[in-house]
Amino acid sequence: MSSAHKPMTHAEHAQRGRVRAILISLVAGIAILALKAAAYFLTGSMALQSDALESIVNVVAAAFGLGAVLFAGQPADRDHPYGHGKMEYFAAAFEGGLISLAAVIIMYESVMVLFRGVELKSLGVGLALNILAGALNGLLGWYLIHAGRRLKSKTLAADGRHVLSDFYTSVGIVIGLLMVMATGLRWLDPVVAILVALMIIKAAYELTMQSLGDLLDESLPADDNRKIAELIKKQDQVISFKNLHTRKAGAVKFIEFDILVNGEMSVEKAHALTD
Repeated sequence: MSSAHKPMTHAEHAQRGRVRAILISLVAGIAILALKAAAYFLTGSMALQSDALESIVNVVAAAFGLGAVLFAGQPADRDHPYGHGKMEYFAAAFEGGLISLAAVIIMYESVMVLFRGVELKSLGVGLALNILAGALNGLLGWYLIHAGRRLKSKTLAADGRHVLSDFYTSVGIVIGLLMVMATGLRWLDPVVAILVALMIIKAAYELTMQSLGDLLDESLPADDNRKIAELIKKQDQVISFKNLHTRKAGAVKFIEFDILVNGEMSVEKAHALTD
């Protein structure tokens, strides 16, 4: 006799989707890192080294993100009555810190290379590998951002924005190295790497500030608050409401407000209305 399986809830289905997406990010990140590392070792290019360093951050962030998604998906318990969703914001802030560290390393190495002199080789093969890796990054970034929005995952969305910024920096690096090949000005290579580092710092700042805002219980967007207020006003038995407070933790949104009802309404009916 076969036992009936309990159907998966919407929350469980979404959590499974988050775990699958972050695993895809981890596996794809390792493959992309291998391509970029090969491009750097073939050419000795600082610009390609900067791209490879950022991919190392992608892999580490994806591994940390996997742990964060698994932890955030745990149900609320006595010690965590509001759930564990905020762990995703810690993961996003951690990723911002890793990106900043990569940018500092890239800038330091690039300045040192400018003083030592630049030696480049096999740029054609290295560029081909980097273009392939960049294209994969673009597809991965688009997928993660789409999955993050659909599954309401801060970790996936942050990872996707980082990967997509990596794609744009790869495009800049390819353009810069094509200029090196066309002009023979090898000093352009570390200069391109420094510009990439500045772009990475900007992306890290935006990611970290947004994550900190969520950790500090920022209100939901004004448009969401407006829709919530409209829904409350549509209830015939609600005379008025006040003290609307909203926040979010991972995929869960919290809404609190006070309502004024007819004084003749029973406590039982008032509770049913609020539920």
